[in-house]
This record gives sequence, structure tokens and C-alpha cells, in this order.
Amino acid sequence: MKFTFDRDAMIKEISIAQEIITNKSPLSILSNIMLVAENNTLVIKATDSTLKWTTSIPVDIEQEGATTIFCDKFMSILSSLPSGEVEFKQEDIKVTISSTVKRFKAQLNSQASEKFPELGSTEQVPFFEVPAKDFKEMIRQTIFAVCDDKQRYFMTGVYFAKEEQNLVMVATDGHRLSHITKPIANNIPDFSPAIVPTKILGLILKHASDEGNIFVSVIDRAIFVKFANYEFISNLIDGQYPAYKKVIPESLAYTFQVNKEDLDAALKRITTMVDRKKSRIIFKIEPGSLNLISPESDMGNAEEQIPCRYAGNPCSVGLNFVYIADLLKVIDSENIVFNFNAEFDNDDDVRINKAFNVKSEKDADYEHIIMPMNY
Repeated sequence: MKFTFDRDAMIKEISIAQEIITNKSPLSILSNIMLVAENNTLVIKATDSTLKWTTSIPVDIEQEGATTIFCDKFMSILSSLPSGEVEFKQEDIKVTISSTVKRFKAQLNSQASEKFPELGSTEQVPFFEVPAKDFKEMIRQTIFAVCDDKQRYFMTGVYFAKEEQNLVMVATDGHRLSHITKPIANNIPDFSPAIVPTKILGLILKHASDEGNIFVSVIDRAIFVKFANYEFISNLIDGQYPAYKKVIPESLAYTFQVNKEDLDAALKRITTMVDRKKSRIIFKIEPGSLNLISPESDMGNAEEQIPCRYAGNPCSVGLNFVYIADLLKVIDSENIVFNFNAEFDNDDDVRINKAFNVKSEKDADYEHIIMPMNY
């Protein structure tokens, strides 16, 4: 097996393989990448057993063949070389990597390609197309809200479904919920709702272009995704996803609106004094102003007032500042709108203990629900 490739093009692909491979032991075949050289194309494969990835790049092949090599060490060698052509040559189990720019040569031990897990094929998979920009936005608006508690494994992925003529993604950790609906499902075949692991969604978000379409299919307890020269196959998460629609308030009577930059800057200053174990701050809402307050602790406290569009009675609520900060990263709007319900029996300050709905000031197809904290 012998071929020549462009160093920079190879590094781009191997860096993705490193994101997929989780077992760093050089003794495990899952720490290897599989290389198949034929028809002046190099096919590269990587897997962690639950997520499978395949790509291909053009190379100049002198002798076709297939093998597997330790991914991290291959990447370390490539990273140390200057840009230019690199030669890959295999004889028995020895792989020699040499630069055509520098007088450099390194040898790696390989393992037989027959030992590498079968990754399956996407040739007969019935894909449907989704605009890449829309699909990435759906991921961006939900992935941060998934649960990280492995005991509640069915909430550690993003719920993905077709509902009527809409595609829907939902994520929740039990204290917050993010939901987005895109009316882009015309002519998309029905498929069973799926709980998709965040690993494949993160790779799509990072590596897919905003241009063109992403090809998706959900069958046989797996999700298949294709874009550019990449193919992904990921197992789905088993389990029954929570009845998320029961959490979304049907009607919210009160609203206040703040400038996103004002809120973001104030939040960063206030949280310097917040107990990180509790992550709680207080929103005190009054006509014309929002007071952000860090509760008294052994370190002290802090308070800041920012302008706020609100015309109701004074009220206050305890919120997890991490949840607010996460929303500020994904809501693309000059102003942020908070909707809520409260029972005002008199003019005194009311503590809100019901869900908050957070949105963009513009019409958006997403919404974020945050449950208040006691204080």
C-alpha cells in the first residue's frame, strides 16, 4: 500500500476522527482509523462503536490497499510536518510516513483492516433533505439544554421528530426546556421520534456549512447524516422522552423586555459574587427597570439595575444564572423578551414560582422555558 497526500487536507479530516474516537489506548482497534486507498481516493473511517464516520479525499495512489493505524500518533506526526506532500507506505505491519519537503521519516505499527468494526453502508438509506442552515439552528437552540445526569439517560440527547409538516427538536434537563419547530418537512417521510446523542449533533454543528442541504434519515434505531464528503451513523438513545408539551405554558399574561447587551454585561458583573454551587441570582422586576441581585453570601453580594420595558406590578424571581447565560449565547436579537404568569393580590412585591418563557423580540420558531429557584 503506497500513496501520496496533501498534509493540510489530511489534517482536516484526521482532526474530525479524533473528535469521534474516545478510547485513547493504542492497544484498542477503536483508537485506530481505517484507511482504504483505491481509485485515487483515500477513504477514512473512525468509530467509537456507537458513532461511525466515513469521509474521502483525493490522493495519488501507487499501490492500493487497506490498513488501520493509531489515530493520535498519526496526527502528531502530521502536525509536526510543514505543509506539502507526504508519502504513506505500508510493508507488512510497518507504515512509513515521510515528508517530501523535509528529510523526515517515521514508522508506525499498523493493525489489519479486517479487525476494524464494520461500519455499515448508507447506499440504500432513504434520506430526506433539510436546509443546512435550518438544521444547524435547530441544534444550536437545543443542544445546550440536555441533561448531563447519566441516570436519566433518556434526557441526555435531543428529541427529534416530525409533527404534522414540521420538524421538531427538544432538549430538557428537568429544570429548563428548549424547543424549536421548523416548517420544512414538506415531502419528508414520516419517521419514529428519536432521541439523538449530542455527540453527532455537535459534529454537525461544528463541521457542516450553512450552505446547501443536509441529508438525514432515521431508521432501524439509528440516525444517518450526510453532508459535504462526510457520512455519519449514530445509534439512538433508547427510552421514552418526557411529555414535553405539558411543560410549555399555553398562555402567559405578563412580559418584560431588556436589551441583550445590557443583560449580558450586568450578568457577568453580578455573577462574580454568586455562590457557584447554587448559581442563583434574583431578578427584581419593576416598571422601567430590572434589578439583578446576587443573594448575600460569605463573600458579600452585588446588585445592578438596567433599563427594562415593563408596565406591571413589582415582582421578583430566583433564576439560575447559567441558564440565562446559555440563552444569551443562542438568541440572536437586540432585545430579549421574558414572559411569565403571576398572581398579584396587592401592590407588594410578588415572588414568582412559575415557569419563565424566554424568547427573541423578533418572531422566532424557538422558545426556552426556565423553572424558577427558591430564594
